[in-house]
Amino acid sequence: MDLKGSVIVITGASRGLGAAMAERLATKQCRLALIDLDADSLQASKTACLAAGAERVEVYAANVSKQDDVVKTMQKIAADFGAIHGLINNAGITRDGLTLKYKDGALVSEMTLDQWQAVIDVNLTGVFLCGREAAKQMIALDCRGCIINISSISRHGNMGQANYSATKAGVQALAVVWAKEFARYGIRAAAIAPGFIATEMVMSMKPEAREKIAATIPAKRLGEPNEIAKTVEFIFENDYVSGRCIDVDGALRL
Repeated sequence: MDLKGSVIVITGASRGLGAAMAERLATKQCRLALIDLDADSLQASKTACLAAGAERVEVYAANVSKQDDVVKTMQKIAADFGAIHGLINNAGITRDGLTLKYKDGALVSEMTLDQWQAVIDVNLTGVFLCGREAAKQMIALDCRGCIINISSISRHGNMGQANYSATKAGVQALAVVWAKEFARYGIRAAAIAPGFIATEMVMSMKPEAREKIAATIPAKRLGEPNEIAKTVEFIFENDYVSGRCIDVDGALRL
């Protein structure tokens, strides 16, 4: 795919990996459709992307876990730009906790259904809805392109993240399924599994906590958001990459 002039949709684009991916793609003179819960929160990303060279940037407020929101937003993006060539399914949340925790034989806590469902709704259902609706518009507009799901090394199973790990395994599997189902329409699909990345959330941790995390990584450092963004660029530009998940984790695998 030639990224110059391509229309790329990014969910969860107001900060962290989403903002980094948007800015990286802006340097390729893409046209960007940025999605988050609050359109106002996307203004800084929009400004940065325009400054970095994006041909056009529009922002959209949507809850990716709500079918009506996703349907209307993808239709609006298709109408505004006249095309959709790529989607990055990046929006996600965490609600960590042990499935069950006992002390002295007594149940202390458990992962609630609300904790489970909130993460499933955004991280898995949201990815399904966005992928389905983006592909629908891509097919209708005869746009060849690519869908990238942001998974995680937690897809292998991470203690205290039953909900998150399940969703990240699920979105990797969705990429494989879509690569097979959508190939006939000229649409590829792939996934990226980041390790520990120096996003705003991670960098807000105490320095000693970050150092402890870094010590467990063979590369002995956290990843940079732009290193994930570079992987996104590689997948979009290589038309023979499809149905695969690329781990970007400094050799750490949980």
